[in-house]
Amino acid sequence: MESWYLLYCKRGQLLRAKEHLERQAVHCLSPMIEIEKLVRGKRAQVSELLFPNYLFIEFDPERIHTTTISATRGVSHFVRFGSQPATVSQAVITALQTEQPASLIDPELPVPGDSVVITEGTFEGIKAIFAEPDGEARSMLLLTLLNKQIMRSVDNKQFQKL
Repeated sequence: MESWYLLYCKRGQLLRAKEHLERQAVHCLSPMIEIEKLVRGKRAQVSELLFPNYLFIEFDPERIHTTTISATRGVSHFVRFGSQPATVSQAVITALQTEQPASLIDPELPVPGDSVVITEGTFEGIKAIFAEPDGEARSMLLLTLLNKQIMRSVDNKQFQKL
């Protein structure tokens, strides 16, 4: 009887493992999520794996042996509880397939009001408050210089969140 199982794949080889498993008629699921983050200094929407290095698979252990699955290129091992591979309930799989999580924001990406420190340029080492994005590659920061607050547009690569 077919059931869902959870595999742990070797680092960076999840797609290879998925491709080889699908050739063996194993149904695979690797849920993705949209996340907003800085890529090369620009804000961008990026698709990432919801569970990096983990792959949900559905197969019948009576037809395809678990050692065949474990020996597949890119696969490290089954997630186990004791000596048996852990099964994943159909309700969890259905939820992963149907419910799309809302778009997330990278926790390293500053939001208005966050404290940041400038790491490059004229104001290097000065702490500031993140005000808002200023286009794709720049942001507005609130700096306090000589007891006066000023707004300054700074390249996203020139500061980091504290």
